[in-house]
Amino acid sequence: MLQRIRMTVQQIKGQIWEGLERLSTFLLALIARLLGEKKYSWLVGQIAMTSFFLRTKWRLIEAFYEERVDKNSLYYKPIVTMWKVAAKVLLYVLIYLFVIETNIFWLTGEMPGVDELQNPKLSQASEIYSADGVLLGKYFAENRTPIRDYKLISPYLVQALVATEDARFYEHTGIDFQAWIGVAVGLVKGGDRGGGSTISQQLAKNLFKTRTKKGFTKTGILGYIPGLNKLIYKSKEWVTAIKLERFYTKDEIILWYLNTVDYGNNAYGIKVASKTYFNTSPDSLNIQEAAILVGLQKATTTYNPKRYEGKPLEENKAWKRRNVVLSQMVKAGYLKKTAYDSLAKLPIELHTNEESPYDGTGNYFKVAIAKYLTEWAKANDMEIDLYRDGLKIYTTIDSRMQIHAEQAVEAGMRSIQKTFDNHWAGQNPWVDEHGKEIPGFIDTVAKRTEYYKALVHKYPNNPDSVMHYMKNVKRKMWVYSRTSLGEEQMTMSAYDSIQYYKRFLQSGMMTLDPYTGHIKAWVGGLDFKYFKYDHVKQSKRQPGSTFKPFVYTAAIDGPRDLSPCYMMTDEPFELEVEENGEKKIWRPSNADGTFSYSTMPLRRALAKSINSITARLTNEVGADTVMYYAQKMGIKSPLKAVPSIGLGSFDVSLYEMIGAYSAFVNEGIHVEPMIVQEIKDQNGKVLQHFDPVSYRVIKKESAQLVRSMLEGVVYEGGTGSSLLWNEGEVLLPANNRYAPAFAAKTGTTSNHSDGWFIGMTHNLISGVWVGGDDRSIHFRTGALGEGSKTALPIYKRFMIKVVNDPLLANYKPVPFDKLDKRVVKKDFNCQSSYSSLPDSLQVSDSELDSLNSLLGNPSEPSDTSQHSPQ
Repeated sequence: MLQRIRMTVQQIKGQIWEGLERLSTFLLALIARLLGEKKYSWLVGQIAMTSFFLRTKWRLIEAFYEERVDKNSLYYKPIVTMWKVAAKVLLYVLIYLFVIETNIFWLTGEMPGVDELQNPKLSQASEIYSADGVLLGKYFAENRTPIRDYKLISPYLVQALVATEDARFYEHTGIDFQAWIGVAVGLVKGGDRGGGSTISQQLAKNLFKTRTKKGFTKTGILGYIPGLNKLIYKSKEWVTAIKLERFYTKDEIILWYLNTVDYGNNAYGIKVASKTYFNTSPDSLNIQEAAILVGLQKATTTYNPKRYEGKPLEENKAWKRRNVVLSQMVKAGYLKKTAYDSLAKLPIELHTNEESPYDGTGNYFKVAIAKYLTEWAKANDMEIDLYRDGLKIYTTIDSRMQIHAEQAVEAGMRSIQKTFDNHWAGQNPWVDEHGKEIPGFIDTVAKRTEYYKALVHKYPNNPDSVMHYMKNVKRKMWVYSRTSLGEEQMTMSAYDSIQYYKRFLQSGMMTLDPYTGHIKAWVGGLDFKYFKYDHVKQSKRQPGSTFKPFVYTAAIDGPRDLSPCYMMTDEPFELEVEENGEKKIWRPSNADGTFSYSTMPLRRALAKSINSITARLTNEVGADTVMYYAQKMGIKSPLKAVPSIGLGSFDVSLYEMIGAYSAFVNEGIHVEPMIVQEIKDQNGKVLQHFDPVSYRVIKKESAQLVRSMLEGVVYEGGTGSSLLWNEGEVLLPANNRYAPAFAAKTGTTSNHSDGWFIGMTHNLISGVWVGGDDRSIHFRTGALGEGSKTALPIYKRFMIKVVNDPLLANYKPVPFDKLDKRVVKKDFNCQSSYSSLPDSLQVSDSELDSLNSLLGNPSEPSDTSQHSPQ
């Protein structure tokens, strides 16, 4: 019986050990799976090495102990107890540091690895450069441009930093235990002895964001426990500081540290801070400036010198803090007491130059670049962060042309807006196709705003309260001025502001090199701060008569193979069309509703922008052929092969139109517009070089012929002839129709909602659009609202500036090359055949309102009152 019990016990023991082995194997496999093979192998190796080390050392200690310790001594037990306590404390510390270092079971969050320590990453601003080497702007989450060389730092800055933040910086190895004792003494005495953190520890905090919760993997399970989390991140900083001291010299640590500091006012790193507060570089900082920037690190709001501008010194905390830093420099031996006495009396002198993401010119194209590069990176499976990666982006923009374009738009729109306000004085400009005010227009717009939606959420089922806050609660706000096209402060309600902004006309302008596709200037609107919607690429509107060149190209280059001298008659034209299953008669008319009944060549019809001839030609050539050529030449927006396509009834962008016109100057070769030439990483490595994309779309002969026809728009009494009028500044040396330097096309849509002008020289194509964000907002007469009256003057202002800029001498218009008779076989010399045509042909570019009814309402962002991309 006893034997059987013993056997049973042995079996149970065996099963228990077997179960423990299986559990151990399972746990080890689980740990290996959780940690990964590489980390698990390292962990097993560390445990084995530690175990071997401890066993070896323990034997030595045991032998030493047996040989020398008298167990019968009176002090034996107290000493043994003390050593046991010390050993346990040491063991617990080692276990704690092991947990901190390994983040085992995700208890404390990840520590920076060797690669991160050797190649730390800072959030850096990406810089945008023009084709002529000018810094146009930055993308940044933290506006930082690191310094790479310690020699580029003022010695005063280093001295002030060390004296104030870490007096024993050059003596310790990352942790200053002597400073800890000072902190402890200060706490006992009730004084302030600082925090005891070294510059190396602060660098660890700044560089690896140890105190920022970035999610479970970075913070760890224990990091969410109040009190304990502070011990954990402090421990991480201690360990990391020691490692940094091993990897870097003291000078390198100083350099890295100064690059990481937040100096307030959106200035990160010493380079940007020096420029922001003193408009200088870090190596040029004097001792007072260095002391201010070091003192600012303690509290960027409390000690911000900008906060105390104009206030007496006794209230200036930044001034007092600067003097504290100077006194610390005296204690550290960097500054003599006599020098301190004189410096401490000096007031703070600032030369601020604060940066924002949208400083400078070209804010609309900066947004376009960001979108383009994001899409490019996604298409190429690349991960880039424009706002943190410190990229160098080299664009095609010419900084001088960009400034000229922005100034031309601003000056032109100032004049147009004044005319528009006078035109609608005392009336609301939002009207229907019959010229009557649209009832409830502002109410409809208001209900689409985020503010209205927030009020509805706050006051559900209480429309009176919502409208009270919308209409009656007024406050001061900075608005874009209609009179000066600048800022002004006004008191108005949310409802008032919607009415105010809806009265603005908008504009877009783009300039392109037709041979390289390089976009030289991009103006998306009046002011990006107040109007975010881009009218170059984002906005799509009916192009009106600027679309007609595609009809004439289809006729000349296509199967009909016509010449510019092909004769057609300006007379009524009608066509039976089907809309929603119902047959209707479409009768396009000229702008003034009359016809000359004169027969004229296509050249004349295009110069005078005769709608009836263009509509008839579209029918003869085929709407599908017109659509084919428009798409082939660069129009990407949806088109339909309907009769009105030739009169520009489909929405397209200014960006597309200018790109499509490139073939007329570039001998029939279309070049895709491009805005970025090259992108480099923060170390100067080229990530991508972008080359022009070009291909032939029409015959060389056709390109020369259509371009020659478009010269007639300017030089042969066409709709663009006012380009040559002298208005105080001579645009061309002479009005020489036999040596034309411009080709162009005007365009105006129904009710004068859109005014267009596209002008071409031998090496530039520029386009301008003018109109309201809502198509119901426009001039009531063609005399004020057609493209030759709104868009053309802006183009003219721009070209006058280009002509008179000596730095842009290469872009001064020169006569186009004469048609190459070896290439051009068709008849084109038919100018004289229409020189005596009646003045009734002097009509504007426009379409009948009925064109829109055939196609339905064109697409448009539903809430343009927001003036921001949807």
